[in-house]
Amino acid sequence: MDTRYFNDRTGMSTQGSHAHMIRARLRISLYTVLLVLLAGCAAVPPSRVSSDSPPYAPVTTTPARERAATPVLQQLADEAEALKPLAKSALGQRFLDAARALPVIGTRTVYLNEITREYFSPDEKSALPAAAQAKLAEVKQDEYRYYYTKYGSPLAYLRPLELAATHGVSDVAGKVIMDFGYGGIGHLRILASLGAHVTGIDPDSYLDALYSSKRDQGAVPPAAGRRGQPGTVALVHGYWPKEPKIIERVGQGYDLILSKNTLKKGYIKPDRKIDKRQQITLGVTDDAFLKAIHNALNPGGKMIIYNLYPKPPDAKGAYNPQADARSPFSREQYEKAGLEVIAINIEDHAAARAMGRLLKWDRNDKGEVTSNLDDTIYAMYTIVGRRSK
Repeated sequence: MDTRYFNDRTGMSTQGSHAHMIRARLRISLYTVLLVLLAGCAAVPPSRVSSDSPPYAPVTTTPARERAATPVLQQLADEAEALKPLAKSALGQRFLDAARALPVIGTRTVYLNEITREYFSPDEKSALPAAAQAKLAEVKQDEYRYYYTKYGSPLAYLRPLELAATHGVSDVAGKVIMDFGYGGIGHLRILASLGAHVTGIDPDSYLDALYSSKRDQGAVPPAAGRRGQPGTVALVHGYWPKEPKIIERVGQGYDLILSKNTLKKGYIKPDRKIDKRQQITLGVTDDAFLKAIHNALNPGGKMIIYNLYPKPPDAKGAYNPQADARSPFSREQYEKAGLEVIAINIEDHAAARAMGRLLKWDRNDKGEVTSNLDDTIYAMYTIVGRRSK
């Protein structure tokens, strides 16, 4: 299997990619604007877009494949073009179109402690004692890693956004969005280019080190054809809602919360004893976590949990926490926290497989079909919301 596509973010079983994610996340107990000068400051902007003119205007552009500046941006442009038949909403179409505007990124350098599996940025390394610095290995990260990280294409967020569109989120301009366990910056930048104010939360030191440039946060130029105020990206690396400083940085006032392949029952409340490296704990009680979700959302705001997963084992098979993609919280728990359950544990296999085929999750680097997605990829989602009144 091609682990660039079949990994924990795509929901498929792997060895290398999943192991890296588990080591990074589970040491911690999970989780998982003024221009660029304010990068990393407030996660929630003080104002929203207000304009008398429509936020979007029709534009005529050359095909994406004619404008891609690098092979990685070419790949993203091609993926966006391939996924267009699945974009039934205007939001989904804008998301794919805006992928063409992602910027060229040069090679980044991060440092890895191969014993603890902790990553450090150049500045973080420089702040360490000389003995600690000597234990770090230099790791070069190219543009592919910047956009695809360890988890595959950022355009796989199309499906959760399509679900958001069918539940009242017709446009993200001026909206405040959280991604709990964001895993990569690509989709955050795309949403920000559409005018959204996006906060990505993740405890993974790899992401903290990879996205350590001030240019990774702050204002994002508007996508082609869009008018209005710029959107913003803020990255928060830590344990929300456990740490007071992280709670303060994340803030409240969100219109939409996304969580993709992070909040799985198999990780958080496995039915059987599992390897402790796969066990994820939120660091707070269920009630405290759900109350934090409720308080973070604006009235009428939604949270979408979207989980891709491999084929569940049969009765005699070994328990696989990746394959238990149900919501870790029950209907009763959501309702106790004041959240309305709109959909819970809804199977979405056909849509996920269609997306996977267009993203070539069933093929290797040579373009050869190596798996049947009907047998290897499954999907499930849960949607809850804070009541308007």
